[in-house]
Parts: sequence; structure tokens; C-alpha cells
Amino acid sequence: MKFIEGGITAPAGFKAAGLHCGVKTNNSDKKDLALIVSDCPCAAAGTFTTNKVKAAPVYLSMKNVENGEAQAIVCNSGNANACAPKGEENAYKMCVKTAEVLGLKPEQVLVGSTGVIGHTINIEAIVKGIPEAANKLSADGGLDAAHAIMTTDLVEKIAAVEFELGGKTVKLGGIAKGSGMIHPNMGTMLCFLTTDAAVDKAVLKKILKECVAVTFNRVSVDGDTSTNDTCLILANGMAGNKTVSGEGADYDALKEAVKAVTQTLAIKIAADGEGATKLMTCTVSGAADEAKALALAMSINKSPLVKTAMFGSDANWGRVLCAMGYSGEDFDPEKVDVGFKSAAGEIEVCRNGRGLDFDEDKALKVLSEKEVVIDVKMFEGEGTATCWGCDLTYDYVKINGDYRT
Repeated sequence: MKFIEGGITAPAGFKAAGLHCGVKTNNSDKKDLALIVSDCPCAAAGTFTTNKVKAAPVYLSMKNVENGEAQAIVCNSGNANACAPKGEENAYKMCVKTAEVLGLKPEQVLVGSTGVIGHTINIEAIVKGIPEAANKLSADGGLDAAHAIMTTDLVEKIAAVEFELGGKTVKLGGIAKGSGMIHPNMGTMLCFLTTDAAVDKAVLKKILKECVAVTFNRVSVDGDTSTNDTCLILANGMAGNKTVSGEGADYDALKEAVKAVTQTLAIKIAADGEGATKLMTCTVSGAADEAKALALAMSINKSPLVKTAMFGSDANWGRVLCAMGYSGEDFDPEKVDVGFKSAAGEIEVCRNGRGLDFDEDKALKVLSEKEVVIDVKMFEGEGTATCWGCDLTYDYVKINGDYRT
């Protein structure tokens, strides 16, 4: 397997487009409508937010992907179409118009939205923009589509890989958006994946669920689970491989590819957290099992005090132990070591639950890098888990203090 260029349109038979249709009224130069289409029907799967409050497009996509088939994805940014008047009606209008323009059935179209909650969406602008987006569809349109789903993101998130399935060259690509309100519990803010692999729809669903669990579900920017979290995958089979219908070598290869792309996108989301200056990786090893390691790592990862310490390049390891202590997991605090790592080196700051006399200047250098690892070692078993997040800065408050206005 190797990483390649192309993103969402790297796989054979996929085209995409992105443009400004008018949802983002204060950003007339910002794209706000994306369209992704396969040349032929696809196996499809999705994971969605576990938030009790779900946006209208989430409910519609959950319904349409239930049979494991789809051929197109339409998505707007600038408005979440969540808790809004005529939300369901407007989400369906997006679906129907896309189907009409592409010559598909409405149930073959999946829908996504992202942006401000509670405002009526400008459906007229979207309906008018869909035919234009269809006319712009191309194998080079993936970057425009990636830009069109961004809200407070500073950079687009794109990834693609090439690998072998049964002697055939297969490609898998994706785009994602996410910067704030990131604590998914399913996927991410929005992620769309495509592949030209031939795969059974039940197998595709299983692989997506397993990969989301160890990638997007291990990211936390601010501890808030969105109303719109959606991760969708389309597989059109145009690579010509023998259909992946169960576990085995091809199953493992496809799963590895999906995990590689989703993990890459998850890390890009964490690094682009609202106001972030640092990517924060937390690894807990030596726990009794993986589930316990994950619970402890996520507790550290979402702690506001740990995140602010990272912003200040402060080796305040006590906050790490504190976050572990309220995780709900049972462990012996006197059997925990803590260290920090980065491109500037590594430093151990706590051993057996007690502080060490470490070099503060070295610690400052280690923690001043753009990417910092919090390394927690326990002595219970073989359980290991890694999570990704970012620091918490003044700018996060500024961005979210006036996000709606």
C-alpha cells in the first residue's frame, strides 16, 4: 500500500465538484456546495453521530444508506440544517434535486450538511447550485469538493492510497472536514470515502465501523459531539477485483487501506482544531486491556487543563494523572509513568506516580514543538491505545464566542 494524490477522485469512476452557491452569505468567495458521484451504482455504508439531537440530513442519509446502496453524495457547508424549520423537507429537496439532475433515484443520494445549528437553510440557493455543480463534475474536482465542506477549518483534509486486491490495483480516497465541536463517537464532523474496490455491502459496513472505532472515534478537539457527524463510503467495484465477501487476505488489505485513510484524516482534523497551535497525541500503554487504555487516553486527551498546559508548553504532568483519575477506570496511581516526546527529544517527568527532578528548560523545548506526544506507561498488562487532539488556546474561545454571528 502507498499514499497517492487525488483524494476523493483517485479511485476509478468517481467525479466531484465544489462551488459557491450562496449558503455562506458573508463569504461570497468561499465554496459551500460539494457533489461526489460515481459512474455506476455503489455498495455504500455510513456511521453517524450518537448525539440524541441529530440534523435532518443525518436522518435522511441513515435511511438512504440502510440498504447498502448509493451513487452520489451532496453536501453543503455554512448551515447544519439541524433543529431548523422545514429541516427534513429541505434535506429531501437536496436529495431529490441531485437525483433529478443526475438521472438517479432519490434513495441513491446521500446528504450532508455542516455549519450553524438552528437556522433555516437557504434551500433555494442549494437547489439552484446543484445543476451547476453537476456540470462541473470532473476527475480533478476533489480539491474543490474538499474546500466546499469546510467551515472553520483552516486547511482542507484529503488522503488517498493505492493497494492490491487479488492481483488488481485498487484505490481508496477521502475528504473530511472538522475543526471544532469534535468528539465524534462515530466518525467525524464529515468524512466522505470512495473506492473502486468490489466489496460486499455487509463487509463494507463492517470494515467502516471497525476503522472508525480506532481512528475518528479517538479524536477530541473540545469534547463536544456534533449533531451532524457523518462518515460515508462508496465502493463502485470498477477496479475489477474479485468481490471481497468475507474475512481473509483481501479483507485485511481493504481494512488496512480504510484505516490508513481514516487515520490520516482524523489526525489532520486534530491538528486543525479551532485555534490550535499543536497536534497532541496521547498514548497509554501497559493497561489491563485496550478498552481501559482507550478510556484513560481519551480522558487525558479531552481534559481542558491538559490541553491548556500543552498550549503553554508547561510540563504539568499532574494534570495528566488527574484526568486519568476521573476517567472512571480503576488503576493504581503509584504504578504510572508519564513522559513527553517531540521532535526536540523526550523527557520523563513522573515515575511510579511521583514527580521527578527533571530539566525544565529541556521540557520547554520538547513541549514547544508543533507535535507533542503524551506518553503514559502502566504496568498492568498489554493494553495500548492512542488518541489525537490539540491544545486549547485563546483563539478557540474567540472563534466560538461569535461563531453564530
